[in-house]
Amino acid sequence: MSGAKPFAIPKRMVWQAYLNVKAKGGAAGVDGQTMEDFELRLKDNLYRIWNRMSSGTYFPPPVLRVEIPKLDGGKRKLGVPTITDRIAQTVAKLYLEPKVEPEFHRDSYGYRPGRSAIQAVGQARKRCWQHDWVLDLDVLAFFDSLDHSLVMRAIRKYTNCTWVLLYVERWLKADVQHSDGTRETRETGTPQGGVVSPLIANIFLHLAFDDWMQREHPRVPFERYADDVLVHCRTREHAESMKQQIAARLRQCQLRLHPTKTKIVYCKDSNRSGVGENETFDFLGFTFRPRRVRAQQGQYFVSFSPAISGKAARGLRETMRRSWRLHRRTESDINVLANMINPVLRGWIQYYGNYRRSALVAVLRGLNLSLRLWTMRKFKRFKGRPRQAEQWLRRIAKREPELFVHWRLAGLRPAG
Repeated sequence: MSGAKPFAIPKRMVWQAYLNVKAKGGAAGVDGQTMEDFELRLKDNLYRIWNRMSSGTYFPPPVLRVEIPKLDGGKRKLGVPTITDRIAQTVAKLYLEPKVEPEFHRDSYGYRPGRSAIQAVGQARKRCWQHDWVLDLDVLAFFDSLDHSLVMRAIRKYTNCTWVLLYVERWLKADVQHSDGTRETRETGTPQGGVVSPLIANIFLHLAFDDWMQREHPRVPFERYADDVLVHCRTREHAESMKQQIAARLRQCQLRLHPTKTKIVYCKDSNRSGVGENETFDFLGFTFRPRRVRAQQGQYFVSFSPAISGKAARGLRETMRRSWRLHRRTESDINVLANMINPVLRGWIQYYGNYRRSALVAVLRGLNLSLRLWTMRKFKRFKGRPRQAEQWLRRIAKREPELFVHWRLAGLRPAG
């Protein structure tokens, strides 16, 4: 019986955690076990998780270190937990999140139910129109730098639940295992890729930044998505002052601002005659900068507004070119191609199409060229005849305009 265990963790919570992990998918951890492998003995595996967590004998295995290439040429280090550990972390998250969520700041958008990155972008756009200057903050190696003792102190502000505190501390200290099998102990940080890591980050930054801002600078608006932060200021002097004060505050929390990536930006538009050293910044996949736009009355003016960033655009093109390789999938018919790529296209359009859709159209136009090349390779009658291949696609688009979701966008129907 669960009552005989030191910790009263409901079995239904473990079941719900499994359903959440299954729905999100993900790669195997250090043990190589996939979700399909886990489900071969589902009842026994879930019981083992519940039994060990309830008795205090659950110890997380090392997280698998995976390096993902970044668009700037660097590497993003992710820590991939095992299936079992993802479920165990989700159990803790299911308990802890409802307790801390009501306390979080309204302008914290990352990894929260009912909040999204596109909401943060929209709020930033509105406030850039209202405030002349933006302080674009970059916290140096945030996830790798978190002080474990300060993290635990932060979590204790919201719960005294013994098993949650026990396991969060164990997850913080879990080893990292590299692809060659070597292990690395961790004295600071929480691995990106863990289920509970984003919640830990939000709790820490709520106290280190959000709550401090609300207390010390209640009239200074900001948007925060995990460790990506924008602060809106009245003047350059105000922005300089905020930069110094925020840097001092973060040092108290054992964090530092990146010395070169943190910058002060002037939100240049038709109503602002000043000049700034920086007049552009990137935020959540969008580049904010002065842009020429046309009003409803027909006249043109300059607006400081977002569009898909160059880095994000390169990422989309890389996916289309390297991952999809449509021109080589000649064994598939056109409906198979559409079913394969449409879910991803739909997500891109729903996100990047919110602002300056024409910039996204320019990126996706290359997809039609890939489809034309696929047509020329697929059918002998179109070999070396790009115009005829384009006309064939155009007839399909006329007959089935919804076949590829990007065809709905103006300017992306195949042209004859």
